[in-house]
Amino acid sequence: MLKVLHVSKSFPGVQALDDVSIEFEEGEIHALLGENGAGKSTLIKIISGLYTPDRGSEIYYLDEPYSVHNTREALERGIHTVYQELQVIPEASVAENIMLDKLPTRGKTGILSWKKMNEIAKHHLDEIGLDIDPTINIGRLSVAQRQLVEIAKAISSDIRLLLLDEPTASLSKDEAAYLFRIMDKLKKEGVLVIFVSHVLEEVLQVADRVSVLRDGRCVVTDQTSNLNRKKIVRSMIGRDEDTSVFGGLSINEKEKVLEVKGLTRDKMAYDINFSLFKGEILGFYGLVGSGRTELAHILIGKEKYDSGQVFVNGRQVRIRSIYEALSRYRMGYVTEDRRRDGLIMLESVKTNTTITVWDRLKNKFGLVSGKEEREITWEQIGNLNIKATGIHQKVGKLSGGNQQKVNVAKWLAASTDILIIDEPTVGVDVGAKEYFTKLIWRLAENKKSIILISSDMPEIIKLAHRILVFSENRIVGEVDNSSKDYQATSTQIGDLISEFRVMATAE
Repeated sequence: MLKVLHVSKSFPGVQALDDVSIEFEEGEIHALLGENGAGKSTLIKIISGLYTPDRGSEIYYLDEPYSVHNTREALERGIHTVYQELQVIPEASVAENIMLDKLPTRGKTGILSWKKMNEIAKHHLDEIGLDIDPTINIGRLSVAQRQLVEIAKAISSDIRLLLLDEPTASLSKDEAAYLFRIMDKLKKEGVLVIFVSHVLEEVLQVADRVSVLRDGRCVVTDQTSNLNRKKIVRSMIGRDEDTSVFGGLSINEKEKVLEVKGLTRDKMAYDINFSLFKGEILGFYGLVGSGRTELAHILIGKEKYDSGQVFVNGRQVRIRSIYEALSRYRMGYVTEDRRRDGLIMLESVKTNTTITVWDRLKNKFGLVSGKEEREITWEQIGNLNIKATGIHQKVGKLSGGNQQKVNVAKWLAASTDILIIDEPTVGVDVGAKEYFTKLIWRLAENKKSIILISSDMPEIIKLAHRILVFSENRIVGEVDNSSKDYQATSTQIGDLISEFRVMATAE
């Protein structure tokens, strides 16, 4: 159905794709894998019309030469793309988002028929099993629901090829499973689904074939049945995955750096109690929406709380802003959504890295020392092995893994003592995931106190000394993970969540 032959694409200083050849078949789910920066998203953007390949590249679609100059032309050929950063109009209704490129009118009057638009949109929502009112504002929907609306929009046209870039990065397991059922339905209808993912387990579960890119080249294309995690990882990073277990941390449980008592905020947190010790990695585990991130927002002053007490180094405090959390209490927060909340995508690596220390670098005239900014940025680039063309490169041009490194770098530059790290490895490849795991451990070894928020059970069991289990905006239990026994810890976590759900249902 689609052939890319000898496709290359270069940007200033970067060879994103280098002589890539892959054939994609009608009615299959084909996964594109590789480290951040391997070229997966670049290939997606070439197929969807956002980028033009370099001279000498050949693409054939339905056995005819394929050349498009924009996404509109790709859409006219039945090629639809759902990007990780969803392309919706938040102020518009669900129906308007689905029907935007084909608005129905009343006869020849040119007057929009709202009734017909809502009816057609509802039909396409029903096709994918999404039971929502087409007239509601799309901004009120969850990330998963907005993503499914984009798929409904694709189905509303004559879709032949669906491109999905990191479709499950912000979804819970149940939401991801629902999306996979939609993908399978489309496959059975003859649609080619190409998707990019860093979650190897889901790839092995849903993909028919896999292509692995490394350093801009396609190194493997094979049936999923012929592959396993070990083979894929070796193809992606050129070596076996590091699965070694960390030892113990030296934690003084008499030295509390953060203590929370009875913290409550309506619909966000209910009677939260816990302590964080110096040099400890404390895990917050739960599904998306269980209250972990909401609690983090309260702790760093982004949200207020109704009642309760917060103590930093034994002193009761009332943190009213993120700036105050950093400047007065040396607390930082690595957000889960780096593109929306963590980074200024149109600004440079230097600006994003040093924004947390501008106050410290100002002279008596209020001017920030450019020399010190450059020194700090180059230090963090070296410490975190950030792959960038230089300190002035725009962060939005970096790969996902390098963006995440910059997201961490700004807090390390500020010398925080307490660092809340929210879903650090979502949307990064296995190599970058391994890197961040080791980085978090090194920070704790250097007596940083870490709150690690993660829905990745293997990750949190590998790192955390203790794990607080969240469900419905409450802490439903605590698990001692000092033994790092995966089976025992995962069973305890599962039992705690199940027990809470049974109690909640009974009530």
